[in-house]
Amino acid sequence: MPTHQEKVHFIAIGGSAMHNLALALHHKGFEVTGSDDEIFEPSLTRLKNAGILPPDLGWFPEKINNSLNAVILGMHARADNPELEKAKSLGIKIYSYPEYIYSQCSDKQRIVIAGSHGKTTITSMILHVLKYHQKKFDYLVGAQIEGFDTMVKLSEDAPIIIIEGDEYLSSPIDRTPKFLHYNHHIGLVSGISWDHVNVFPTFDEYVKQFDAFADATPKGGLLIYSEKDNAASVICGKEREDVQRIEYEAHKNEIKDGVTFLINGNEKYGLHVFGKHNMKNISGAKKVLEKIGISDNKFYEAIQSFKGAANRLELLGKNSQTSVYKDFAHAPSKLKATNNAVKKQFPDRMLTAILELHTFSSLNKKFLSEYKDTFKAADEPIVYFNPHTVAHKKLEMISENDIIEAFNNPKLKVYTDSQLLEKHITSLVWKNRNLLLMSSGNFDGLDLKDIAKKITL
Repeated sequence: MPTHQEKVHFIAIGGSAMHNLALALHHKGFEVTGSDDEIFEPSLTRLKNAGILPPDLGWFPEKINNSLNAVILGMHARADNPELEKAKSLGIKIYSYPEYIYSQCSDKQRIVIAGSHGKTTITSMILHVLKYHQKKFDYLVGAQIEGFDTMVKLSEDAPIIIIEGDEYLSSPIDRTPKFLHYNHHIGLVSGISWDHVNVFPTFDEYVKQFDAFADATPKGGLLIYSEKDNAASVICGKEREDVQRIEYEAHKNEIKDGVTFLINGNEKYGLHVFGKHNMKNISGAKKVLEKIGISDNKFYEAIQSFKGAANRLELLGKNSQTSVYKDFAHAPSKLKATNNAVKKQFPDRMLTAILELHTFSSLNKKFLSEYKDTFKAADEPIVYFNPHTVAHKKLEMISENDIIEAFNNPKLKVYTDSQLLEKHITSLVWKNRNLLLMSSGNFDGLDLKDIAKKITL
C-alpha cells in the first residue's frame, strides 16, 4: 500500500488494458479517475462495480488539476486530446501505459514475453503454473484467464513480474514499442510474422522492433526463443555480450481419442489445450519457469489443469459429434496454426472455419497476399468482412475476388453480411463437423455462444 494516496487519471480508461490497470491501481489503494468517449463491455460493468466508471462520456479538461500525481494516456486517445493538452500545460507527469507499468515494477525481476503470436498463451501458462504453486508474482497479460480477477496485478511485495510484451506503439505521443519500456531481465520471443502494417509498413521495419528488444537484454540477462522460427532465430541467436541464449521447440506429445498428452520419458500428461503451436508455447513457458525455480515435476503437475486464455481456442460448446471453438487468430501465421491444430486434433471430422478480417492489416489490400495458402486445412473455409469497417479505416475497398485470389483457395466462401453468415452456419448439418470462429472483433455483434448452443443441442 502506498504511504500516501496516489491520484492517477486515465485518458481513455475504457480500453482492455487501460481499464485493467485502473482496476489494479484502485485495488492497490490509489485514487483513480478517468475519461473516455466510448466504453464497452466488459470494461463498463467492471469499472462501474469498482466505483470508478466516468459519470459521463467525453473529455473534460476540468478533471485535470495539480492534485494529480500522474496521467496515463491510452492509445485510443488522439494526440490533440483536450485533457492531454491540459496535463501538458500544468506540467503533470504523463505516462504511456507501459511506462507506468515499469514505474511500478522497476525494483522487481522483469520477465517479458514477446512475439507476433503465442505471447498471450505463454504468459498465461506461466501465470497458471505460478499460481498453482502459490508463488508471489505480479503480472500483465492481454486476455482474461480462469482464476484471475484482472489482467494486471501490481503489488508491493512480489519479487517478480511476468509481462506480455506487445510490439505496438505505446501511446499517441510515444511511438516506442511497448515491450521496450519494460527493460526485461528475461525475454522470450515466440516467433516473428509481419503485422501492424499501419505503423510498420514493411517486414524489415517490423523485424527491427524485435532486434531492438533482443538488444535491450542486459548483461547477465537471458533470451529464450523458438528455434524453428527463422526470424526469431536470426535475431535472438546473435552474439550479445554476457547474454545467455536458450532455444526451444514443440514439446513431444501424442493425440489419443481427441486428447493431447505431453510425453516426458515414460510419463504422459493429459492436457486441455492442443495444437503444435501450443506444444511450442508449453516449451517456451517451461523454459522460463525453469529459470525462476519451477522444477519439471512441478511444471507437469500444474500444466495439466491449464484451460487456456480467453479467445485462444476457447471451447464455446460441444456434444459427442461437434465442437465449437473461438480463437483470436487474425494474422496469417495464427490462422494457419489454429486451423491445423483443430484439424489434426479431430482428423475424422469436417472443419468449417470462419475468419473475420477486422484489423487494419487484415483489411489492407496490399497485405492480403500474406494470407496465401494459410487457409488450406479447413474443409469449408469462410472469410467474413464488413465493407463499412474498410471504409471507416479509410482503406482501399476490397472485393470477394480480391480475397479469393489472395488466399489462393478455390474452396473459399466470402460473406459481407453477418446475418447471412449466421443463417448459413445454422443451416449446415453438424454431424461429425467442427466449427472454428476466428476474429479479433465480434462478427458485427453475432452471439457466438448462442450459435454454439444451437448447433450442439
